[in-house]
Amino acid sequence: MKNDSNCTNDTGFQYTLYSTTYILVFIPGLLANSVALWVLCGYTNKKNKAIIFMINLAVADLAHVLSLPLRIYYYLINVWPFTNFLCLFCFYLKYLNMYASIMFLMLISIQRCMFTINPFKAKDWKRRYDVAISCLVWVVIGASCLPFPIIRSYGLSNTSVACFADLGMNNKMAHGPALTMITAAELGGFVIPVIIITYCTLKTRSQLKNDSLQRQNVSEKRKALRMVLTCAAVFFICFAPYHINFFFYMLVNWSIIKNCSVQKVILTFHPFSLCLASINCCLDPILYYFSASEFKNEVVRHGSTMIRVRLMSRESASSIRS
Repeated sequence: MKNDSNCTNDTGFQYTLYSTTYILVFIPGLLANSVALWVLCGYTNKKNKAIIFMINLAVADLAHVLSLPLRIYYYLINVWPFTNFLCLFCFYLKYLNMYASIMFLMLISIQRCMFTINPFKAKDWKRRYDVAISCLVWVVIGASCLPFPIIRSYGLSNTSVACFADLGMNNKMAHGPALTMITAAELGGFVIPVIIITYCTLKTRSQLKNDSLQRQNVSEKRKALRMVLTCAAVFFICFAPYHINFFFYMLVNWSIIKNCSVQKVILTFHPFSLCLASINCCLDPILYYFSASEFKNEVVRHGSTMIRVRLMSRESASSIRS
């Protein structure tokens, strides 16, 4: 990173921060998203009302979670013994998860809001529409995230032992493709989703108030509002801090911001914002449980079944002993 030679910033804490965060996220994220996929794919009868988008959201989270052990290893050992391709692929999965999650959270908000305003659209909406939209999202986001590892692979050789936070930045691209990419990421990955999610939240809340006065479908509208609010909460907690700070972080890297005190604040907050972006892997399953009645019912039903099986096995074992 290039900044003022008289300005030094202690970033040694980030290794402990990253490793601790990823260790805390890995087990809950792996279990929660695995259960979510199992329930949503195998035990949910209704495939409309954003269920397809939830499945894709769980897939995006699980892909990132499965790469965390390699990140944990690197930040604990401080050496990357694997291939450069694997390093860049894990780096790529981080941004793929982030922007795919943002898109699917936005789509869930849009769909719930749309069906709240016009319930007749929900009856005519086909599952294949959600499948087609999801495929399009993966293609667009997958292609859009490719420049991220390319920019951060600057100076990487076959003998490199550095990875992730220690990857170099191609400063020569500051006024070229990198600037275009950063602008597109901020607009498409933050500004537009902020506007849409905020609008959907306010519109759904307004619709619920109107229907409450008329006492029409209040219960269903409350579920819709709860889902949209949860999407907004996950977005603003996990992704807003990163995108707000990331713009200034790049200005520091490109030596546009030269004030030492400002540099220190931006560089110190950057690792925290990245950790918040990873926490979404644990928060998204809360969206499924509290917002999708089918998901909640299936989890409770299968949990109760497992408890009954265990109790019966204990009773059988006790009768045999007696």
